[in-house]
Amino acid sequence: MKTLADLKKIREQAQQNMKLRSSECRIKVIVGMGTAGIAMGARDVMKTFLDEISKRQLLDVMVTQTGEKGLSSMEPVVDIVEEGKAKVTYGYMDSEKAKRVVAEHIVNGNIVTDYVVATEE
Repeated sequence: MKTLADLKKIREQAQQNMKLRSSECRIKVIVGMGTAGIAMGARDVMKTFLDEISKRQLLDVMVTQTGEKGLSSMEPVVDIVEEGKAKVTYGYMDSEKAKRVVAEHIVNGNIVTDYVVATEE
């Protein structure tokens, strides 16, 4: 059985995770979670983005999901949407690549060109 302190900690963590999915944001991370994306590991990619963003306490970054994007041969696919900048689509993502995108693109503002499959104005 959990103690009251354990339950409070679990509740706070769940609230923090929900905040990452729905707050006002500077950057929006959109993970393709259609059937092809899920089959290729999109759940792990999304979990990595949530974990890394939470660990770094990036409260102005929102993580959300979408369905199929028509890029099934490049799954898992992740869009990074930043206000006033072109949308960047990363393909063939995995957990290690997601960590690099958080560190380089989201934190430092440098697009990780090695993983880019499309950009859109």
